[in-house]
Order: sequence, then structure tokens, then C-alpha cells
Amino acid sequence: MPQLAEDPGGLLEETRRQLGRVPNLYAALANSPAALAGYLAMRDKLAHGALRARVREQLALLVAQENHCTYCVSAHTLRGGKLGMSPEELRRTRDADDADPHTAALLGIARSILRDRGDIGDDELAAARAAGVTDEELGEVTAHVALNMLSNYFNHLARPDLDFPEVPA
Repeated sequence: MPQLAEDPGGLLEETRRQLGRVPNLYAALANSPAALAGYLAMRDKLAHGALRARVREQLALLVAQENHCTYCVSAHTLRGGKLGMSPEELRRTRDADDADPHTAALLGIARSILRDRGDIGDDELAAARAAGVTDEELGEVTAHVALNMLSNYFNHLARPDLDFPEVPA
């Protein structure tokens, strides 16, 4: 899919303002202004939710790993490192694990949502709740899975040039 030269509705300029640059994924997604606007709106709303930035980044990395999206694994590995995550923490995240039991439960639920299409078993849900996962967090984890599936699937389709240091999924 060709990269976009225009900026319909200023979406790419807003992306540049927020991120400091326009990743190739966003430039390619801008070929559908409605898709980019929807993606940005959901991402922006979730950034002000209950989940901390680190957990949001971990969810993005986990979803990218599960979907075998090298573009997003590369991007979120870089961002995770900028948030202070060690290489070991990044590796554990890709395996839906974390030293913090609450975060590990969030990652585990996210992986199950992906693998079981949201049909989470009662025992797993009870274990997540025992780790302190709230209904608000369950809603946001599900939304982050959906948001990141959109970018992963679009990357598979559009095949934008990788503009991050490569980390194979």
C-alpha cells in the first residue's frame, strides 16, 4: 500500500504533535481518514483510562507478539525500553508474564481474550479478580486488545516499511 503524501483533516500533523513523528503505520492508515481518526480517538481515550502507561505498552507488545506483527513488536519494544523496561521485562511481557501479580493477571487475561476470542473461563476470571483486576480494567484490557489488533492486522495488510529497530515477532 503506498504511503500517503497528503494530510486529510490534519490527522498526521496531530500524530506528529503527539508522538514527535509520524510512524509509517499512521501514514499508511491515513489512506482511510475515517480509520485513522477512529484509531487515534480510541487510542487517545484509552490513554486517559485506569491503566498506567507501562501496562498499556505491555498490552500493545503482548498483542503484537500474539499476532506475529514484527512492525508493532519492534515499535513497542522500543517504547517499552523508553519507559524503563529491561530486556528481561520485555521478554516476559511477550510471554504474558510480569513480576507484579496484578500486571501478570492483566496480561494473562489479554492473551486469553486473543486466543479464546473473549470467551474467558470462570476459573481464569476468578484468578484475575483475586489478583485485584477490576471490571474497569477488564473493559480497558479488552479495548486495548481490539485497538492493537487493528494496528497489527492493518500492518499485515499494508506492509509499511519498518521505521523502528527490528525485533522479530
